Formats: sequence, structure tokens, C-alpha cells
Amino acid sequence: MTLARRSALGPWLLPILVALAATALGAWRLMPGVGYWDTAEFQTVPPILGTAHPTGYPTYVILGWLGSIVLAPLGEAAFRMNLLSAIYVGVAAGVTVDLVRRLAGSALLGVVAGLALALTPIAWKIATHADPHALHLTLVAILLWLLVRWEEVRRTGPQRADRWLIGAAAVTGLSIGNHSLTLLLGLPVLLYVIAVEPDVLRRGRFVVACAIAVLVPAALAYLELPLRGGAVPGLEADLVYGSPDTLEGFLYIVTGEQFRGGIVDPFGNLPGKLVDLAELAGRELGPLAILVPVGLFVTAIRFPPYALLSGTTFAITCFFNAAYVNADIERYYVGPALIAWSWLAILGGTVVDGIADAPEVDPADPADPAGRAAARLSIDPWRSAALALAAALLVAPTVIAFPARATAVDRTGDLSAELWLDDVLSLLEPDAIVVSWWSYSTSLWYAQHIEGRRPDVFVADDRTRLDLKLGDITDVIDGSIAVGRPVYAIRVDAAELALLHTRYTLTPLASPIAANVFRVTPLASGAATR
Repeated sequence: MTLARRSALGPWLLPILVALAATALGAWRLMPGVGYWDTAEFQTVPPILGTAHPTGYPTYVILGWLGSIVLAPLGEAAFRMNLLSAIYVGVAAGVTVDLVRRLAGSALLGVVAGLALALTPIAWKIATHADPHALHLTLVAILLWLLVRWEEVRRTGPQRADRWLIGAAAVTGLSIGNHSLTLLLGLPVLLYVIAVEPDVLRRGRFVVACAIAVLVPAALAYLELPLRGGAVPGLEADLVYGSPDTLEGFLYIVTGEQFRGGIVDPFGNLPGKLVDLAELAGRELGPLAILVPVGLFVTAIRFPPYALLSGTTFAITCFFNAAYVNADIERYYVGPALIAWSWLAILGGTVVDGIADAPEVDPADPADPAGRAAARLSIDPWRSAALALAAALLVAPTVIAFPARATAVDRTGDLSAELWLDDVLSLLEPDAIVVSWWSYSTSLWYAQHIEGRRPDVFVADDRTRLDLKLGDITDVIDGSIAVGRPVYAIRVDAAELALLHTRYTLTPLASPIAANVFRVTPLASGAATR
């Protein structure tokens, strides 16, 4: 390797090593195969380039399709999609290294922040199975890095800096195509850009170029929905959610209409929500959580624009998350976790700078170049020792919590969905109809569309009933019984099960693993059910 190549690789050597280490940590705890719920959907949809539930996640689907092809030699589709999450978190950790190096002035603190982010429970957890939040974390890290890089370049050559902001805009567009949480970054990014370049809005052409850089990648990503949804004959995917081939259906998915009722009393019980946030921070960061506000304060003094960007992003995201009622909401805090680690590293770097610049270790005359060199030599041991101490203090809670966290996120033995599928598919009668519920429908779809198992079975998911206008649960059951098709039901709602018990005989499958699957038959004449 030539000296020039070594020099070019040098700044990225540590980020690459951290990215590889973080990926390895995710792979170490990786789920080996198919799962339930959204996990199974995101193991099924990308490999066949289908369409996912709102908001569609087209960036994740397209990149997952490409990644699944590249990783094909490594195993089945579910494993490949799980591994992609570990890779995404690894990339986020690597980018964080250089982001923090630029802000805190220390590659060592960057390494600590990158590894600590990867080992933060919410980040490590999403690295173990297929989940678009892993890609969201990656894109947010890249976006923050590009914006900070733009600010740096502007200080040395404003004309050369524009391309960095264009790049940040393009990443924003891709991120919008992955997760709607990106929309919460709109105001923070705008405030940051104006803070760094107050006259930017007067540059009409440049503003338009940035807008185009956001819109084009987002539009191209979302074009996947109608194309694979059936708008073009012959391009329809095997698994399509809703009706994205129509304008109404497309907007229903992209705007997340079915989740609009998820925002509950956003301004209510704010003290209680702050307490919940503090408890979450304690679980994720350990004792360092108490230093996060201090880190923000120090960041605001040293890097006001970045404090504005990260602080408003942190506040808006946490405010939204606290008001949004959804399953496994902690995943939505991966962005704030990254930001918190950047603040902590900046705090550590500031303390180190204070120690290294102390007058008692800098007796040289600033006017004397030889004296400055001697002073620098005398300071270096202090700075190295201070950096080592700061890094140790920042990483200590993570190291102490490592065994417990590794156990908590471990998915290596999670074979429950695979075993459930094996039993269910072996016991279902030919040409059966399964009136299913989302968490299990997705696993069944994986078996059918990826593994090619039991194509004779029709999975009548709640979504499928709506799309195909099949009516309610009892309509599907009655119609299937009338034509002589075997009917099975998977319901988790107690009220629905009680209703079915009053109308049908429900016989659990002869399997302790799949006892939540019931064979549905008409009630015997005059029979009573409990």
C-alpha cells in the first residue's frame, strides 16, 4: 500500500474497525431465522421486492432486496435480512466515530461513542433481527455527519461546501423513504442550516437544488409502491399491502392513515413523561444519563449550531414518542440515543481540553516557537492521560452492563416461529383457510412466499379481508364452511374468541406449540359452548 493510500485510509481506519466490531456484536446475538409480527414481514417483503405496511418503507425494501441478493450465499432470506440489521447498526457506529472525532476532537472518544452506541440496548436489540429502525439509525448518523462536515468546509471554502449540503439533502430523501420519523428532523435541519449560513434562503437556485435533492430520492423510492403494487401489468409483487396501485391506496399507505389515532394527549402529563424519559435514559445509558443535560449545555457553548440541530431533534423526537401509542415504541429512540452519545463525548473532550490547557502545565512563552513546542511536549502526557480517563469513564457503564445486555438482547436461540410454522403447516388440512392475525400472518406468508411451503393454504389476514372485501371474520368462516373448505382461526382478542365460541366449535391443534390455532367447525345441533 502506498503512503498516499495509507494517508487516505487513515481517518477512516478506526471507523471501519468499529463498524466491523459493531456488526460482529449484532451478528453474535442474531436471530437465526424467521420471526413473528413485523419482523417476519420485513424478512419476507424485501427479498421478493413486495410492499410493506404503512408507510411502505420503500428505501428499506429496495436496499433489503439488493442486500439479500449480495448476502445470498450466507443463508436463508430471514437470516440475511436479520444480518442486514447488524450491518446497518455497524455502519451507524462507524459513522458516529468520525462524527464525534470532529466534534470532540478525539478519535479515542469517537471510538468509545461508536461502540457504546452499538451496545446501547435499543440499538443492539434492533441489530439482532430485521427492522427498518436499524437503517433509520444509519441514515440519521450519516445525515448528522454530512451536516457537520458541511459546516466545517464552509469555514475554509464556502463554494466547495455546497455539495455536502446537497448530499445531506439526498440522504434526507432516502431516509424519508425508509421511516417517517425523518420528518421530525425537518425543522431542526432548517434551523441548523440558517444558523450556519444566515443568508442561505437568498440563494434561490441553491435552495431549489436542495429541495430537488430531497424530493427526487424520496419520490423514486416511493415509486416502488405503485410499480410493485400492480399499477404496471406484469410488475406486481407476490405480496402487496393494501392497494398502492391506486392514488387513494397509495396515499393511505404513505401517509400512515391507519395509525393517525396513535397520537394521544401530546401536552398532557408532561412531568410524568419526563420521568418516563429519565427512566428510559437510565436503562439505556446507566449512570451517564444524568450527564446528558450537562453534555447538551457544554455542546451549546462549544458548538452552538450542532447543539441547535441535535437539541431540537432530540426534543421533538422525544416529545412525539411520548405521545405516540404504538408497539415497542422504544425503537423510536435510536436517534436520540446517538445524539446523547455525541453530547457525552463532547463533554468528555471539553474536560480533557480543560486539563490539557491548564496554566500549570503550559509555562512556555506563546511568543517563543521553541517554547510552544516544549509546552506541547509537556502537555501531551497530560492530554493522553486525560483522554484515557475520560474514555474509561464513558465506557465503564457499558462494560459493566455488557453481560446483562448481551443476555437481554440475545436472539440466537429464538426458534419459536420456525417451530410454530413447522407444526401448523404439517397439521393444516389441504386447501385450508386460516383466518389469521397480523403477528402470525406474516410468518405464514414467509413460509409461502419465501420457502414455497403450503401454497394451497389461504391466509385471510385482517388486512386481506379489507383489501379483498371478504367481510368480517364470521363472513369468511361461514363462506368457507359453505363450500366445504377447512377453516382455522388464529385470534388473540378475548372478545373475538368469545364470539367465535358462541357460533362455532373451536378445536385447538394437537400441538403444544400451535395451540393458539383452532379448527373451526359448525356447532352441533343443540350443543352448548362455554
